[in-house]
Amino acid sequence: MKTITLEVPDDLATRLAPLSDRLPDLLLLALSMFPDQSRTAAVSSRQNLVLDEIVTFLAGGPPPEQIITFKVSPEAQARLETLLDTHRETGLSQDEAVELNLYSQVNHILLLLKARARALLSASN
Repeated sequence: MKTITLEVPDDLATRLAPLSDRLPDLLLLALSMFPDQSRTAAVSSRQNLVLDEIVTFLAGGPPPEQIITFKVSPEAQARLETLLDTHRETGLSQDEAVELNLYSQVNHILLLLKARARALLSASN
């Protein structure tokens, strides 16, 4: 495994500190937003809907209470349900499988964020 040193603004470093053990996963997720042009299963911007929503939400620096109650839009939820139905009924194309995997990764990160937010609220009470 390689070690990477990054210079980031102090406020970003503070926000990343609680997630330090998950930084490789976060970087992998961020890289999925910039698919390699040689990949045949590139995730389109439409397929990044849920990721775009979460990044936009988090960029606003929401307090823990808002992180806990955050939900993706009905459009993103409907797309996820369509992918799951297709997966069960007929199977997914390569692009759809990549998209569903992205949803899974984003969901995992969102669960971690919500758990950390709950822990912060518990510690402050």
